[in-house]
Amino acid sequence: MCGRFSLTATPEEMADCFGLLETDDFPARFNIAPTQPILIVMSGERQRPGSNLPDRRALLVRWGLTPSWVKDPRDFPLLINARAETAAEKASFKAAMRHRRVLIPASGFYEWHRPSKESGEASQAYWIKPRNGGIVAFAGLMETWSSVDGSEVDTAAILTTHANVRIGDVHDRMPVVIKPEDFARWLDCRTQEPRDVADLLAPVDDDYFDVIAVSDKVNKVTNTGADLQTPVHVSTRPASKPPASQPPAVKPKDPPADPQLSLF
Repeated sequence: MCGRFSLTATPEEMADCFGLLETDDFPARFNIAPTQPILIVMSGERQRPGSNLPDRRALLVRWGLTPSWVKDPRDFPLLINARAETAAEKASFKAAMRHRRVLIPASGFYEWHRPSKESGEASQAYWIKPRNGGIVAFAGLMETWSSVDGSEVDTAAILTTHANVRIGDVHDRMPVVIKPEDFARWLDCRTQEPRDVADLLAPVDDDYFDVIAVSDKVNKVTNTGADLQTPVHVSTRPASKPPASQPPAVKPKDPPADPQLSLF
């Protein structure tokens, strides 16, 4: 899954990467958590024939997709991720897969290697970023939820797939990465149905990301500084299959997101 990520690119870098029509100023964020506002990129209005103006726009939405048919979000699970393998058939995601595919910009994401209880090993946090730097675009889905009083909340989820070899040492899932040459096809919900973009939902190349061990300070959403990405030394590399017959480890709890940043 993907439960935390970072976006530290400037508005100018965002506009250049995604071909945005306009961008607003926004601060660097090193610890983006569920229910907080996140930036998405979506197709905008078509330009007139012959125009060379961009037709994409950026929008702030709540991280945690809420389908339009939900009556009360407080009684519905927080859908921060959607499995790419089944999203086109799931009731919560199939409409968005057909009509509201988006890109979710990031500078990288965090993942936790959580050994089995029998291994006796402690959990370890990792900062996972593009090896060549720059912005990575996660495949995302968007839905707008409307309350009975007519107010609306835009929401989104990140699509995940099975991990490539490198990420698989840490976790068995990873975000779907959409490469720049595929932005237009992924965002084109007018002519490209889910089956037409299914080939984009595969894991990215094994050497695309660097995986860097970091401290457990990222566990707390109140920690928001750049020091969250400072490398730390770990004695051993995480194993895909941890050893058995060891005393159990205590699994740390992931604290809830700051309620002051919630859009609900």
